[in-house]
Amino acid sequence: MNLMARKLIAEAVGTFLLVFLAVGAAVFGISAKVGVGAGGPGNGIVGVALAFGLVLLSIAYAFGPVSGAHVNPAVTLGMLLGRRMPTNEAVGYWIAQFAGAIAAGAVLKLFVSSFGVTDYTGALGTNSYDNGAINMGGAFMLEVILTAAFVLVILLVTERVAAPGFAGIAIGLTLTLVHLVGVPLDGTSVNPARSFGPALFAGGDALGQVWLFLLAPLVGAVLAVIIWLISRTSVPEPERLAAGSERE
Repeated sequence: MNLMARKLIAEAVGTFLLVFLAVGAAVFGISAKVGVGAGGPGNGIVGVALAFGLVLLSIAYAFGPVSGAHVNPAVTLGMLLGRRMPTNEAVGYWIAQFAGAIAAGAVLKLFVSSFGVTDYTGALGTNSYDNGAINMGGAFMLEVILTAAFVLVILLVTERVAAPGFAGIAIGLTLTLVHLVGVPLDGTSVNPARSFGPALFAGGDALGQVWLFLLAPLVGAVLAVIIWLISRTSVPEPERLAAGSERE
């Protein structure tokens, strides 16, 4: 199996795990009772935010050496615009990420429709606006800001001059933080694939509103790249290689 195939499989599997495990933490127990007849609280917002951060932390160290563990089209867009990967590879990543997210959405739907599992989000963990917590304009701005912060951290901590061995920790903690902010308002996307997979199987308003959670994170990624270009601490790899060739 060639390297590109391994990268695409890593992105598909990684995205599946992110959506199934992290979104599943909300679907299966954001407000659930613990155990049959027990009176304890469910995962809550903090538990769901930690689930996203911990899953991504694990994926970063497991699949990072293979594909970089983007598992997010907005992250891939940031890497593409930052000249950290070629266009054809980015397109392959996007296809793999959406495929993984759709598969995860299908499995989540199977659990709540056929396996007797209660969906405690009421909408398969999808994102929403005009929901009593935030309107459409607010949700768009929120997703742009949160995604920009998330992608910017990734761009900065994965530079050669950073401490690459600790990058996964910073990335996982940042995803936890943006979920702590966003979950009470719109459910937090910052990842078009994460939003699309569950929305496809939830249908209704979730599918009708998913456009915002596809577009806003991509705008946030563009903003992150602009900030990174201003504040970066090293020259992007293609430029570094070109400079080396010129010296030779």
